[in-house]
Amino acid sequence: MATFKGNDGVVLIGTDAMAEVISFSVDETADTIEDTVMGDTAKSYKASFTDFTATVETYFDDTDTAQNNVTAGDSVTLNLQMEGNTSGDHKLTGSAIVTSRSIGVSSDGINTATYSLQGTGGLTETTVS
Repeated sequence: MATFKGNDGVVLIGTDAMAEVISFSVDETADTIEDTVMGDTAKSYKASFTDFTATVETYFDDTDTAQNNVTAGDSVTLNLQMEGNTSGDHKLTGSAIVTSRSIGVSSDGINTATYSLQGTGGLTETTVS
């Protein structure tokens, strides 16, 4: 069974690699529609709409093009690459709206920026070409 190291991950906003990424996560869900009828002995369902959300946490970097070009309300193409940026590595791609950008500052730490994104349309799993 293959395993991957988290520090190989890459986040791209469009074609710009986001610098100083600490972590990212993506949640893909599917709605269900009940289609149980009289005479059934158990409830049954059909899959319906799919959806995804993503969160990207970075150290704040005001010189990074990807970080500087992402603000709340922006529509972006999001590429989340779990294995890295080498040909054949898996990636998740989708269009998304940036729903929030949160800047964290503490006197004893490094400043952070956290981005929350709502998918618009499907999430596609392919490989880096």
